[in-house]
Amino acid sequence: MQIYHDVSYKTSKKLTQAYSTSFSFGIKAFSHEYRDPIYAIYGFVRIADEIVDTFHNYNKEELFTKFRNDTNDAIKNRISTNPVLHAFQKVVHEYEIDQEYIDAFLDSMEMDLTNSSYKRKSYDKYIYGSAEVVGFMCLRVFVKNDKQKFEELKEPARLLGSAFQKVNFLRDIKSDIEERGRIYLPNVDQFFQLNDENKKSLELEIESEFNEALIGIMKLPIGVKLGVYSAFLYYQRLFRKIRGCTIEELSEKRVRVSNLYKFMLFLKGLWEVKILNLT
Repeated sequence: MQIYHDVSYKTSKKLTQAYSTSFSFGIKAFSHEYRDPIYAIYGFVRIADEIVDTFHNYNKEELFTKFRNDTNDAIKNRISTNPVLHAFQKVVHEYEIDQEYIDAFLDSMEMDLTNSSYKRKSYDKYIYGSAEVVGFMCLRVFVKNDKQKFEELKEPARLLGSAFQKVNFLRDIKSDIEERGRIYLPNVDQFFQLNDENKKSLELEIESEFNEALIGIMKLPIGVKLGVYSAFLYYQRLFRKIRGCTIEELSEKRVRVSNLYKFMLFLKGLWEVKILNLT
């Protein structure tokens, strides 16, 4: 079985590297014992997201229902013939990830099958399931089942996941509208309702969440602090660039951070965490 375990984790790693160079780069900054579990979580999350976002020529509802059932079966039986789900179920059991987090995530992904916009209440529910609980899953791994440490860092993890997701929403306005027919700004359900005022309102939320999340990042174990802080610096830079754009500009282009600048941010994080012992 060990060969299959290893291959399953490697499959999740390959999936992560193929879909997100930024996330993969951040994971490389983790100590080795944290990498495979985080790859496994990302692999699980990625497949669910791809079903609802890109499998346009297939029956998404049917595929998603099967994925949900296969996930639950993998967790129940502690094995799956799907390598990504097999790796994920191992992490769920080893780090005691709550079923409620998994259900909330899948519920939010399923919302994307029918929703094209969100009122505030459903928007907050979507953010919780699509981002905040993923932060909780990762935190379970980071603290290695230390329940007291988990509770201490749970709120910052929630806020960081929320901030990252909202930055993604602003960055991806163009592709969300053109490719998926969706708008991820609360209480905005038509393209003409998008304006700089509701963009600014969301930016104020993000700024506040970043500030509070940073306190928690500095309390993370040293083995993951650099990776998470590097991701924080990347998203903070992306956020600054987005703030400098109008809603019209965001609807015409996707804001990016160059690979060179990402590397510079990593060096900044390395200096502050390892050299200055930032706490």
